[in-house]
Amino acid sequence: MEISPILLCLNLILVTSMIVTVPAADVFSDALISLKSELMDDYNTLDDWFLPSKNNPSVEIAACSWSGVSCNNNSTIIIGLDLSRRGLAGELSGKQFGVFVHLVSLNLSLNLFSGKLPVSIFNLTNLKSLDISRNNFSGNFPHGVSGLKKLVVLDALSNSFSGPLPAEVSQIESLKVLNFAGSYFSGPIPSEFGNFKGLEFIHLAGNLLGGHISPELGKLQSVTHMEIGYNSYQGGIPWEIGNMSELQYLDIAGANLSGQIPKNIGNLAKLESLFLFRNQFSGFIPSEFSKLVSLQSLDLSDNMISGEIPESFAELKNLTFLSLFQNEMSGTIPQAIADLPLLDTLLLWNNYFSGLLPKSLGINSNLKLVDVSTNNFSGEIPPNLCANGMLSKLILFSNSFTGELPLFLSNCSSLVRIRFEYNSLSGPISFKFGSLSEISYVDLSNNKLIGGIPEDINQASKLEYFNVSNNPELGGKLPPKLWSLPLLSNFSASSCGISGNIPSFQSCKSLTVIELSSNYLLGDMPETISDCQGLSIIDLSHNNLSGEIPENLGHSTSLQLLNVSFNDISGSIPRGKSFRLMDSSAFVGNSKLCGEPLEECPNSKAIQAEFLWVLILCVAIVFFIALAVSGVYYIQKGRTKGHWKMISFTGLPNFTANDVLKSFSSPEFMETASPVCKVTLPTGITVSVKKIEWDPQRMEIMEEFIIQMGNARHKNLTRVLGYCYNKDLVYVLYDYLPNGNLAEKILAQQDWASKYKIVLGIAKGLCFLHHDCYPAIPHGDLRTGNIVLDESMEPQLTEFGFRFLMLLNKGSFPLTPSKLQSGQEASIKEEMYADIYNFGKVILEILTNGRIKDVTKSIQSKAIEDLLEEICSENEIGEQVYLRKEISLVLEVALLSTRSRPSEQPSMKDVLNRLSGLNC
Repeated sequence: MEISPILLCLNLILVTSMIVTVPAADVFSDALISLKSELMDDYNTLDDWFLPSKNNPSVEIAACSWSGVSCNNNSTIIIGLDLSRRGLAGELSGKQFGVFVHLVSLNLSLNLFSGKLPVSIFNLTNLKSLDISRNNFSGNFPHGVSGLKKLVVLDALSNSFSGPLPAEVSQIESLKVLNFAGSYFSGPIPSEFGNFKGLEFIHLAGNLLGGHISPELGKLQSVTHMEIGYNSYQGGIPWEIGNMSELQYLDIAGANLSGQIPKNIGNLAKLESLFLFRNQFSGFIPSEFSKLVSLQSLDLSDNMISGEIPESFAELKNLTFLSLFQNEMSGTIPQAIADLPLLDTLLLWNNYFSGLLPKSLGINSNLKLVDVSTNNFSGEIPPNLCANGMLSKLILFSNSFTGELPLFLSNCSSLVRIRFEYNSLSGPISFKFGSLSEISYVDLSNNKLIGGIPEDINQASKLEYFNVSNNPELGGKLPPKLWSLPLLSNFSASSCGISGNIPSFQSCKSLTVIELSSNYLLGDMPETISDCQGLSIIDLSHNNLSGEIPENLGHSTSLQLLNVSFNDISGSIPRGKSFRLMDSSAFVGNSKLCGEPLEECPNSKAIQAEFLWVLILCVAIVFFIALAVSGVYYIQKGRTKGHWKMISFTGLPNFTANDVLKSFSSPEFMETASPVCKVTLPTGITVSVKKIEWDPQRMEIMEEFIIQMGNARHKNLTRVLGYCYNKDLVYVLYDYLPNGNLAEKILAQQDWASKYKIVLGIAKGLCFLHHDCYPAIPHGDLRTGNIVLDESMEPQLTEFGFRFLMLLNKGSFPLTPSKLQSGQEASIKEEMYADIYNFGKVILEILTNGRIKDVTKSIQSKAIEDLLEEICSENEIGEQVYLRKEISLVLEVALLSTRSRPSEQPSMKDVLNRLSGLNC
């Protein structure tokens, strides 16, 4: 039967219409479901990613309604995928990306992805933005990125990539933002990076890059922001950088750069921020910097720059922040600095500046922070530093300032911190404490002040630290309401010629240190002193005090030292554990005083016997109670470990506790393995982790000390980055340096310059802990194995403070929350003496390539001259007079530091002065 043409056409139309109305497979949604199956989603952030139970008759993509998925207006094409901040983990196969040919934006940031970055991502040729930052992608950055011809933003910040930077990325002409910071890229910056046509932002800091900085970077005419510091380059800054005409922000800090700063940087007329600190630059500051008329922040600190501050800085009318500290600069401060209209921060400490500070400093700008300490300034303190009422910190110690305290100190209500110690200031303490509402720290010690301590000191409600010691003519009496200050922690007024009685104590809950030695104090010790339950140090020696030591002081759980030597104290020394641990030197010079540790008081044997039986009974009771409590505690501990919390310090992203705990390969393993291990965090940062099992009753006091450790920041200290804890455990996170420790390298032959650099760096780090942290942080375990080296062989002290932390955990000190920072002074001092002794041992190991470890036997069996000759021979010094003198100096420091009597040891500040003339 023949089919008519008309019927055939109708059949074809019907079939065609049936094909069109059958829904096509939703390959996009299927691909995302497949991707979801590869991921670990502990927080169920992808719960809405599921396919409907019924077929979708429309051409719309089901995934267009899912979180993180963006589509075009009619939901037929997926153009964006945002999986950021979801805590997702796992390795990406990349097999699903092939269908997303229209994808414009892909954001995988702030997750826990690991393994290699899928190459298939580079087939998404319509991508304009690719953000994989803050993950743990590793291995070499894959080839093929140059295929993303439309890419505008490439952000790979904070991963674990290694190998060379991908030079091919420079072929992407549309690229404006490039961020490869915070990984382990090595080798030089590719010269091809100078070929970018429209790049505006480049960030390569915090890798392992080396070699010379490529002059080709000077071709980047469109870049406004460049950060390439915290690497370890060779040589200096190429002068071609001065050709980057659009540059507004330049940071090459901590990069091992040397030589002179090129004057061509002065050509960067649009530059607003310049950070070149912590390098080895030498020579003068180029006068051409005066052309940087847009400059707001300039930091050249921690280099070896010499010469004076250029007068031409007068042209920098927009400068707000000037930091030149820890260099070798000299001369006077030009009037130009005082004339800068926007300057608020001036940091010039640890240089060789001299002469007068400009009298008008502070009139023309809103100064907030001024630190010119440890220089050779003289004359009077400028009278207008607080003219605009913004000054918060004024640090002038270790200079030669003279004259009276400036009048503005009476009404500068913004002041928080004043440090004028070690000058030659005279006249009365002209403060009006009622007007200093924010003041917390005042150090006027070692001057020539007179007129006594102001009566209104009790009105400084936020005052925590006050030191006027060694002002011999200060005189006067202690203000009657002195001890009512609610936050006062440390009060020092030794050798001040103070007379009269010690006032009664009220509201002294914060007080931990009282130093009033070598004065003319009279009368009895107030009974109320025993109400100050946080007191750890009381030094009343060399006065004219009489009466008895208050009996209740014997019950103090915090007292570490009571020094009443050379007074007229009578009676018996209170019975108490604290007093039994004190040396007799704290009580000598009182002919009427008796009892342990001095001679026994008359008729005391029977009392002692009775006391002994009572003590034995008490110990037995306490033992059985402790046994019962510990049994309950460990039963509870077995049931639950409690909720975890995470505290991050500067330098560590704000992770949750779960983020950090997931980074441990196995929490169960962490609880049974070594107390120290290496861990890679979600951003790819590798850190060291120390596990401590702590007593829940001592958590608070230990936490305060960990926070103090975390606030200690110095280039010769590894950073404590944070801690993760529950009621039973704490994991302390700190920097991990992959270059090994000094113990591993000490046998290797090194030139003398490298050894001297290591010795000096160790001294600086230890000096900072002892003298710039308040209270001091004892290292506690200084040895070559706890000294790590960065890429430029700069030493960093690690494990500092942990020994003292363990003493706190073992109950060696009282439970005194909020008092830790100065509450354990006596024991801290003992640990500091041990640090200095161990520092001397480390020096000897460095000098002898690890040969001398037993200091006593080695030194006692050999003449010093012979030892010096051996050391010079081992270090191949020959007859170089300068180097022999330098080695002799270092050896002398080692021998002084290893003296057996702490009183004969130098302080670390003295050590550093001997080694370099610097302060810490």
